[in-house]
Amino acid sequence: MNITVIGTGYVGLVTGACLAEMGNSVLCVDNDQSKVEGLRKGQLPIYEPGLESLVQENSHADRLRFTTDIDAGIDHGEVIFIAVGTPPDEDGSADLKYVLQVAASIGESMSEYRVIVTKSTVPVGTSDKVRAKIQSVLDQRGVRCDFSVVSNPEFLKEGAAVEDFMKPDRIIIGTSDERALAIMRELYAPFNRNHERVITMDVPSAELTKYTANAMLATKISFMNEMANLAERLGADIESVRIGIGADPRIGYHFIYPGCGYGGSCFPKDVRALHRTAGDAGYDARILSAVEAVNTDQKKVPVEKLAAHFNGDLEGKTFTLWGLSFKPDTDDMRDAPSRVVIESLWRMGASVKAYDPVATDEARRVYGDRDDLVLNSEDPYEVLKDSDGLILVTEWRAFRAPDLGRVARTMHGDVIIDGRNILSPEAVRAAGLQYYGVGR
Repeated sequence: MNITVIGTGYVGLVTGACLAEMGNSVLCVDNDQSKVEGLRKGQLPIYEPGLESLVQENSHADRLRFTTDIDAGIDHGEVIFIAVGTPPDEDGSADLKYVLQVAASIGESMSEYRVIVTKSTVPVGTSDKVRAKIQSVLDQRGVRCDFSVVSNPEFLKEGAAVEDFMKPDRIIIGTSDERALAIMRELYAPFNRNHERVITMDVPSAELTKYTANAMLATKISFMNEMANLAERLGADIESVRIGIGADPRIGYHFIYPGCGYGGSCFPKDVRALHRTAGDAGYDARILSAVEAVNTDQKKVPVEKLAAHFNGDLEGKTFTLWGLSFKPDTDDMRDAPSRVVIESLWRMGASVKAYDPVATDEARRVYGDRDDLVLNSEDPYEVLKDSDGLILVTEWRAFRAPDLGRVARTMHGDVIIDGRNILSPEAVRAAGLQYYGVGR
């Protein structure tokens, strides 16, 4: 098929590359000229395992192309994916201006039947707004042209997005249009060979499914963090509790790891947007409000533990962070706990050293060059020199079994704040270090 993807951010680029890998002719459109020029050279604006080679190979095979010409994209694609950003507005709702700008552009250029697919995470009712916008522009042009609007939300985990797209656990297609459904089934047939993964439903249900999925996962995280904070006060070990409840198949082990909060481009934004949607519908979503409040507080826990250890005086001290990205295998620092930790330390007069294998460039983009920030992507032990304490923020695999003796010898201080509970408290203490976990 000829496919157009408008927006080459995280979702759009993964979608375009994976569809091209299956033999489709994909044209990706973006209004950022420098980004498009970089993509044409095989230079990616994001880090995602396996994506760079996928883009380069399919570009070389001429199945994947990039342009700033949206008219060319609308002319090319039988199916047009809208994958532009929906940043949070000041009130927490999703800002649809970019989605609706694309819809207007489609209406201005479309001359024959197209399937318009909302791939961006959007509130319930967005597909209706897209349909209305396209139709109003067509009416202004005096053009009669059939089109369908389909909701096809993405369920991609950063750090495993290519794998998730190529081997999906479900493919949600929201439409009541049989013609559009047939086209979407044909498009996704190569991803559906092992067993039936397509789940069809009405458009509002498809839009709500995406938000509900992320809100449920965020709820599990905040609930476990709530229990971790309680465990500390009761003298229990949340890791033992986690194993005990995870053995129940109704609960399972996924997303019940306590820590220093969730971040990224999805959970924080989507929980806030869903809460706003509920409010607009006249419903007070109290659980969503609590999920967000618990997560906001949880990001403060590492520095609170550090401050308690030093009797509230962090002035003039230096602390090391292991991990900057909000999760492993990505360089994404949007709403990352590390940002709360770093900025809290600065407010208390401390300096920061940080190691992350891929996110230091992003940290430099966010914070610029500062005397109180040293970044390192080569050696996690180098940033321990002259440090008064170590805060483990991101659970990169390299941090699961560090040389604790070397940590103790290199670091000036002797305290470790394990914000992800991945170290053995006994091993840390055996190395002569003081250990603080979450709920332990």
